[in-house]
Amino acid sequence: MTVKIFVPRDAAALALGAEKVAKAIAQEIAARGLDVKVVRNGSRGMLWLEPLVEVETDKGRVAYGPVKAADVAGLFDAGLLEGKSHNLCLGLTEEIDFLRQQTRLTFARCGITDPLSIADYRAHRGFAGLEKAIAMASADIVKQVTDSGLRGRGGAGFPTGIKWKTVMDAAGPQKYIVCNADEGDSATFADRMIMEGDPFVLIEGMTIAGIATGATKGYVYTRSEYPHAIATMTEAVEIARAAGFLGASVMGSKYAFDIEIRSGAGAYVCGEETSLLNSLEGKRGIVRAKPPLPALQGFLGRPTVVNNVISLASVPVIMDQGAEYYKNFGMGRSRGTIPIQIAGNVKHGGLYEVAFGLTLGEIVDRIGGGTATGRPVKAVQVGGPLGAYFPRALFDTPFDYESFAAKDGLIGHAGITVFDDSADMLKQARFAMEFCAIESCGKCTPCRIGSTRGVETADKIRAGIEPEKNKVLLADLCNTMKFGSLCALGGFTPYPVMSAMNHFPEDFAPTPLIEAAE
Repeated sequence: MTVKIFVPRDAAALALGAEKVAKAIAQEIAARGLDVKVVRNGSRGMLWLEPLVEVETDKGRVAYGPVKAADVAGLFDAGLLEGKSHNLCLGLTEEIDFLRQQTRLTFARCGITDPLSIADYRAHRGFAGLEKAIAMASADIVKQVTDSGLRGRGGAGFPTGIKWKTVMDAAGPQKYIVCNADEGDSATFADRMIMEGDPFVLIEGMTIAGIATGATKGYVYTRSEYPHAIATMTEAVEIARAAGFLGASVMGSKYAFDIEIRSGAGAYVCGEETSLLNSLEGKRGIVRAKPPLPALQGFLGRPTVVNNVISLASVPVIMDQGAEYYKNFGMGRSRGTIPIQIAGNVKHGGLYEVAFGLTLGEIVDRIGGGTATGRPVKAVQVGGPLGAYFPRALFDTPFDYESFAAKDGLIGHAGITVFDDSADMLKQARFAMEFCAIESCGKCTPCRIGSTRGVETADKIRAGIEPEKNKVLLADLCNTMKFGSLCALGGFTPYPVMSAMNHFPEDFAPTPLIEAAE
């Protein structure tokens, strides 16, 4: 019987040497004349253990990691193919605490299947949701998504069903589904992991959205910095089209839907939906004024659904298992699961999918294992470079949209960056303003000018130039940006700045001019 060995093709694993490991395994198989198949799967999301090598045994998959190419011969000698003991052996993959305690709905297949095998995908309930959607009326599909409580996982948290209903009800000869895969926030990699590790779930989710709203064309807009995701998605679309899951007759039905992959140049502001649409149309990526909403006048002025990768990838399980099944996970108005991405100065960085409701402290201390340096955690930034910095005093905050908003924070794309007690929060506040100044599209004055003045003001505070007066000025700039900016880039930059000022005032004490010069 052919033994299967799994080696990730995920970009994070590749960055840590997975390709060399795969080649070393192939060489050992050939040299030893073994009946073994190497499957290049997605990542399980335990990034501190990558490259993670798994072998299929009678008891289940056994994991080894992190594996280097130099370890491969010794692993074979120790009985890798039988899942035998070795100092890199982690036991049964599914029993590893980091995985065992998760609730994987959106990422149910990621790391398990061959990403480009439709047979694998179907064997794990792939396209079951699409089959059910084809048999339903459009309004019933929209209702099921609405009833599930699914909200935009890209950061805004807008109810997905309401957006779909607006497009469904809108008049127009052509409608579009646009997948926002321009994943630009720091500490975020969930979109990339899905595109590289389970691309068919995104294709399925987009197709269901098309059937629900009357759209016949979809676009996946991602960043050029994601070459592996672009290549995998492009190949997956071709495979799905050849197999009849895309095209003029989806699964032999009356519905037509097709997908095209587009890559942008990596401008952060193109993660904002109207900037993305301008870029997709071949224009400069600048923010559009709203109204009109993209749902009514979006891509090429036509009704358009713009959803994040994780939002769309969550739809198949909702259609397959039902709205109530999905809604039973979570708390308050935050229903279902959220793929939390843990990064920064942390011991166990990776992707952790779980129902809304864990506290921030549980995520950082229990799941993340505290800092990699072993020093105390000073701050955690949730929601990318525009997210607030939370001190340990706020670690009892439940991980859901409303709880974070109540503490002047935001979940965003659910990326978490951990900082130890060596972090300088004035520098972090300055960085937020500098980031905004660099990435601003320049259309609105509060963002374009406010961020530049913010950098200058932070430098004056550091240099001891009228520090109290400049702290007031910095807060005033934040207020102007928050309420006067056209989009979330300028509107959310005040979150990291004000949270740093409010929670870490000691870091805003002036230093002598000579130190500032150094």
